[in-house]
Amino acid sequence: METKNIMIVGVGGQGSLLASKLLGHLLMEQGYDVKVSEVHGMSQRGGSVVTYVRYGDKVSSPVIDKGEADYIVSFELLEAARWLSYLKPDGQIVTSTQQIDPMPVITGAASYPENLVEKMRSTGAKVDVLDCLALAEEAGSAKAVNIVLMGRLSHYFDLPDEAWQKSLEAMVPPKFLELNKKAFELGKNA
Repeated sequence: METKNIMIVGVGGQGSLLASKLLGHLLMEQGYDVKVSEVHGMSQRGGSVVTYVRYGDKVSSPVIDKGEADYIVSFELLEAARWLSYLKPDGQIVTSTQQIDPMPVITGAASYPENLVEKMRSTGAKVDVLDCLALAEEAGSAKAVNIVLMGRLSHYFDLPDEAWQKSLEAMVPPKFLELNKKAFELGKNA
């Protein structure tokens, strides 16, 4: 099997580390060689964050170059647009509709770009957009956006639901497991 590449992008504190660990566990349990990068970016300060998950028969490096991502999973619209050049021509973006103002917007030096979904689609990108924050809140916590996104991403993988559930059980602390299972289902069925 050729190596597949997933980029998880967002803003610090949104849970991209748990999402990448969940995917890494899931894919290793399916027998793939998996490489997961560490979080890159200003994760402690609300800045842009990216992690890479690569899987296949034999993966030598965790790094994804421009034009190589099969999937970009984004917690925030501007981050999806920022990393668009990394998407393969036939790649898939799965993004939340959430908009978090970057520092130039907060300081008034810039304004948040408009019509980002349309702009990404105009490049030929396949963009799956979902209000993950509303679904996470429906599940019981705004912090479950990451798991809502994983539920949505599961549509693009030919893996049994039980495998996803097993990885959730392995990666999520027991006291948050039911909430996260609900968040996963809401994302999957949206």
